Amino acid sequence: MVVGVIGCFLPVIPGVPLNYLGIILLHFTSAVDFSPHFLIIWGIVVIIVQVLDYYIPIWGTKKLGGGKKGAWGSAIGVVAGMFIFPPWGIILFPFVGAVIGELIDEKEFKVALKAGAGAFLGFVTGTLMKLAVAVILSFFFFKEVIVWAYSLFG
Repeated sequence: MVVGVIGCFLPVIPGVPLNYLGIILLHFTSAVDFSPHFLIIWGIVVIIVQVLDYYIPIWGTKKLGGGKKGAWGSAIGVVAGMFIFPPWGIILFPFVGAVIGELIDEKEFKVALKAGAGAFLGFVTGTLMKLAVAVILSFFFFKEVIVWAYSLFG
């Protein structure tokens, strides 16, 4: 669970899926029995969060005035950042990609920087979204572990 929360800040670690895996593993012990409804809903939330985490920087680029090339630059930056200079690449490359995309589209540098700022704000938004889900899943995990331990030793 702790590694999952840390993974919200370090893009090379799939934080939220690790938190969900912790919930699943705890479910398969004799200590805890999460309902199928709980597991399915949170599984869907994890998938949505993972998809949005890659989409939100692109959306942020467009929202702050970036065009198609800026959005493509941001998307390429997200993917390139996962492999080049991790974990900082995934933070910086969407910004740089959006700026380069806008400059290729012959937009003013000021407009390109604004689009890049949108990509960065999108990254921050995605990180906060992942952190919220990771903390909630961690809460359920530790709550159940504490209840189980109390029933044994309390």
